[in-house]
Amino acid sequence: MKLRAPLSGLLALSLFLSGCSSVSYTEIEKTSKTVLENTSFDNLEDQSEESVQSEINSIYNVDYSSKVKENLDQLKQEEDYDETNPLIVHNPYGTNTCSLYVYFQSDKAYQTSYTIHADGVSDYSQTLESNPCKEHEFQIIGLIPDTDNTITLSMKDKKGEEVTYSFTYNFGSLLGEEKVQLSQTSQSQLLTTDTSQLSNGLYTILGNDSEHLDFMYYYDNNGVLRGEVPIRGYRSHRILFKDDLMYYSISEYKIAAVNSLGQVEKVISTGDYQLHHDYAFDNDNNLLVLASKEIEDDYENSRSEDLILKIDLDTQEITGTLDLGDVFSNYKKTTIVPESDKNSEGVYGLDWMHINSIQCLDDDSIILSSRETSTIIKLSNVFDNTKIDYLIGEQSFWQDTKYANKVLTKDGDFPSATGQHSVTYQEDDSLSKGQYYLYLFNNNFSVSQTNPNYDWSQIVGSNHKNNFMMTKKEVSDAHSYYYKYLVDEKNGTYSLVQSFEVPYSSHVSSAQNIDSNIVIDSGFQGIFGEYDQDGNLLRQFKIKRDDYMIYRVYKYSFDQFYFNK
Repeated sequence: MKLRAPLSGLLALSLFLSGCSSVSYTEIEKTSKTVLENTSFDNLEDQSEESVQSEINSIYNVDYSSKVKENLDQLKQEEDYDETNPLIVHNPYGTNTCSLYVYFQSDKAYQTSYTIHADGVSDYSQTLESNPCKEHEFQIIGLIPDTDNTITLSMKDKKGEEVTYSFTYNFGSLLGEEKVQLSQTSQSQLLTTDTSQLSNGLYTILGNDSEHLDFMYYYDNNGVLRGEVPIRGYRSHRILFKDDLMYYSISEYKIAAVNSLGQVEKVISTGDYQLHHDYAFDNDNNLLVLASKEIEDDYENSRSEDLILKIDLDTQEITGTLDLGDVFSNYKKTTIVPESDKNSEGVYGLDWMHINSIQCLDDDSIILSSRETSTIIKLSNVFDNTKIDYLIGEQSFWQDTKYANKVLTKDGDFPSATGQHSVTYQEDDSLSKGQYYLYLFNNNFSVSQTNPNYDWSQIVGSNHKNNFMMTKKEVSDAHSYYYKYLVDEKNGTYSLVQSFEVPYSSHVSSAQNIDSNIVIDSGFQGIFGEYDQDGNLLRQFKIKRDDYMIYRVYKYSFDQFYFNK
């Protein structure tokens, strides 16, 4: 693997312009001031992958990020930066290769927008500020590597009068080897090229697992790369926003909180626990994290993907731990260890439940998705005398257990979801009290390694093969599904109100309702796309898998964060 580019320029680009509007920034002093002295973030092209990884690791350090901020603040005081002479720094905090930090003050109050033009790809435009202001500090994201980017700042005053300033910048190469322009699938190429039907936002690639460097990527509606976010390792499972910070996992043991300028303000540790698959905020300023605990040479006491941690955001301490083995102890006793002491993903321990998503409700209850039991679980009083509210799954799977009376009644004739991922809670004002929707990626994969005696063939149309055990034709003929359930807790029922076929993926994958559309990631095929509310495909992309899967693809508008602040 060839590593070609500096991770972050860490150089102030003081741009000296003529004082009129609609001009080109023709002179860029690229080496005017260093933001951080004695840094080794420049000239990474000849460094080993281990050296680059070490540099990436140092980014996610609060003290390091604070030092960068101190130097930026000092630079801001050394000169009167205005719209004709702004302070511009390439990726000073190291958290997005395709970004620029910009600071200036203006005599008049302006609202600033920008457009990036680079040959060979579509233009990219965003509004940075919600209202006109005189002090401007923001991060521009979306630069294209290895080419000249013409960046035009459009500044509109309170009367609607507008002035523009342009400059050209080439930041060099990416750290990774991801494609700048994704190709559309053959099916998608037959559809309209009009992007107006697509939802607003950036497709965010959350986990392109590999044995090399790991990243989170942003792609726009045209499949053009607009962000490369390096992480320490493993994967980012989702992005959460709270109190002007963006939270995302950066390794198996750490979650970072980053502000809109790219500064790392917190790094939360899960201690001896390995986070996996998901996390969410509750209503009491806690982060709930799905976790495992591997105890070396102690298989029996290891906990595999069946723990939930409660982490206080203020103290960053773990204040609670829920072991689902205690909640479902009678069922767990009936499960067996597969031939290997690790599951198909290399997880150590008895993977009898395999929780892969969590949703926190306003009443402090939670909804979990269990892949190994093909069951959706709702719990209340989570860290204090936990109660099972209900189970949504195949009735016969639970019929011989003490939990059979917790299974909601299926209202209608439809195949149960199996191996499901990305279960999401959705309220609707038109529904009666006690009713709500749950939507999910129904993998349609019917296997339980720890309960091999259960007969999944009774679920018509379900698949029993992993993608990598199938021929191309078998994969093409198989289907996963988008499922949307209507849950009625009062009547103890659930019904399937929407379903449509999506590319088959036996494991991982995601579904997301955004605006009026639905974003689907078929992880084992490396295909993601956007559908309208009726399940009609609007656009679909193919992304190269670094190893064997794209964990999730969610779309984020980044409104009130990077944009429209």
